[in-house]
Amino acid sequence: MHQPPRESELLAHIRDRSTDLHGLAGAFGEIVVGPGDDCAVIREPGGGLLLIGVDQLVEGRHYQSGTDLDLIARKAIARAVSDIAAMGGRPCWGLATGVLPASFSRGDELFDAMAKWARHWACPLIGGDIASGPAGSPLSLTVTVAGRMEGGAPLLRSGALEGDVIWLTGQIGGSFESGWHLRFEPRIDAGLAAATSGRVHAAIDLSDGLGRDAARVGVASGVRLEIEATRLPISHRSKDWLTAVSEGEDYELLLAARPRHPEVDEPPFAADPPLIGPIGCVRACREGEAPGATIVDPHGVEHDAERLGWDHGG
Repeated sequence: MHQPPRESELLAHIRDRSTDLHGLAGAFGEIVVGPGDDCAVIREPGGGLLLIGVDQLVEGRHYQSGTDLDLIARKAIARAVSDIAAMGGRPCWGLATGVLPASFSRGDELFDAMAKWARHWACPLIGGDIASGPAGSPLSLTVTVAGRMEGGAPLLRSGALEGDVIWLTGQIGGSFESGWHLRFEPRIDAGLAAATSGRVHAAIDLSDGLGRDAARVGVASGVRLEIEATRLPISHRSKDWLTAVSEGEDYELLLAARPRHPEVDEPPFAADPPLIGPIGCVRACREGEAPGATIVDPHGVEHDAERLGWDHGG
């Protein structure tokens, strides 16, 4: 039987087949960043940078049946807003689509809740589409959010440099057990500060687990992120570091930043809550080693981080 591709493999295929989009220009402006990052980046005819990100929320995959409808609506909006934050932008408007099961009778309530949360993060819903799914199908929501840069350049996965140190905006692990995956606060202010700090070179939104997402930064940047498990801020709801880096749905930001002084662990900017770290560093790949990320466990054993994470396509 034909097996569906893993999410990471499909994303790599899309990225590889889209390289000719870079620099493509037209009435819409110019494509600065296409598939392969948290958001696409368009340079508008007037010179401004527009960030566009899209995320899906599927019942049974991203939340369980019976979850409070307001929390479902909140997460649907927040996931897309978090991608804007990871690029260092401010959200400004959104679009939403929904595939509603034939038996679903709470469409008005769902829209009202989504509209409320979109306004909460200053990206009002300005349009969308609704379709009816077959009986028994899961509720599925797709939200697109656009944002703008308020200063600095977009934070890309490809910007990490040898010698950078790695920071997090919060703890990892236990997101499903604690309900954090439904109640997280997108790190908009931290992203804005990172983009204008002059010291942050790369960022990513941790949705698929710190392991897999750190590896994505390393691959995109052509370097190796080396993370120390003993320095990770692990939720008490995770049994160990291995579980914490693999679970996903943390929605914190991972940042690669130039240290102010090599001997001083000083964050690249002030944040509320404060940044956590450094949890590791960025180094050149060793001979025969591919770009990606390594996690060094408490016993000094190195683990390939790309294998540690959540795959939406699995």
